[in-house]
Amino acid sequence: MSYTEILNTIPDSYFGKTMGRKLEIGKKPLINMAVGIPDKPAPDEVITAMQQAVADPANNKYGVFRGKETFKTAIQQFYKETYNVDLDKDEEICILYGTKNGLVHLPLCTIEPGDGVLLPDPGYTDYLAGVLLARGEHYTLPLYEEKGYLPDFDDVPAEKLDNTKLIYLNYPSNPTGAVATRAFFDATVDRFKETKTRIVHDFAYAAFGFNHENPSILQSPGAKEVAVEIYSLSKGFNMSGFRVGFAVGNKEMIAGLNKLQDHTQVGMWGALQDASTAALKLGQPFLDEQNELFRARRDKVVAVLKENNIPFSPLDGGIFLWLKTPQGYDGESFVTYLLKEQSVLVTPGIPFGERGRHYVRVSLAVDDSLLDAFLERLLEVYLNK
Repeated sequence: MSYTEILNTIPDSYFGKTMGRKLEIGKKPLINMAVGIPDKPAPDEVITAMQQAVADPANNKYGVFRGKETFKTAIQQFYKETYNVDLDKDEEICILYGTKNGLVHLPLCTIEPGDGVLLPDPGYTDYLAGVLLARGEHYTLPLYEEKGYLPDFDDVPAEKLDNTKLIYLNYPSNPTGAVATRAFFDATVDRFKETKTRIVHDFAYAAFGFNHENPSILQSPGAKEVAVEIYSLSKGFNMSGFRVGFAVGNKEMIAGLNKLQDHTQVGMWGALQDASTAALKLGQPFLDEQNELFRARRDKVVAVLKENNIPFSPLDGGIFLWLKTPQGYDGESFVTYLLKEQSVLVTPGIPFGERGRHYVRVSLAVDDSLLDAFLERLLEVYLNK
């Protein structure tokens, strides 16, 4: 395949390359523990709103480029009620056709060619594409389990930190399940708010905090001077197929995203916005139910792993277990082994960075019967090693 020079610099998307591929499995029925989307249906209120919105003639015409007032007002109210954060509807909100678009486009709106961008390792695989498209320099932001997978910026060489103009953070973390504290966000904002460095916080798994509610980075004093937060309706509201999210925070970064989307996205379909408005109005009570569902799954999995001395990273939020591979396996070889011997599909840790080489990512987004079957098969593997 012939690509342009700039596309040749970008590695293939791991999930784009692997989703839907034919799998060679063992004799047992396949259990897919690699899917990173909640397994429950979208709320009835969202489906009803979508059905009504599709029939509305106004939604079959061009809409306002930067979003309906009703949707932006719902975002504004949701952030106020959930995080006590005030947002300006016109200057501090950017509606996104899926949060991945915002995460990949942000470097084009924030950095100049040659500027440095800190990417967490382990961290979400597609952050890198945006840096390369913007002709930036990507630097590793190392995350260690002994530090709770929270970065220590002093671990970054001084010359790289001086050239850094954008930092990616993601809590609850995909893939590690680590969470951030308000104190961490306060300290991070305080460190960078007088510099030219900006921060993007990927808040896709905001709903899932098992020991305490997950803080928004925008709750920290001065955060809007330095940070944007990208929120997804896919996970907390079971709306992954709708591809709706939004960015909120720093006015300059939001303005850049909006300007880019004026030329690329040309507004979101009104029916999607109406359905998303209905979701946000469900608010924290619905998200609490989601959190309790995944907390129960977390508790079940962790109890089995601890009882059998199977090593794993603490799972404090999100929907993924970060599981250490048995001795003699890296993530990719263990994925192959699980498929052939147990017909279990998980995700290797290697695509998430070098520090994921001896881990696999396991999704908890399956019903209880499949989760129980997975644990039985996993015990067969670990206890026979």
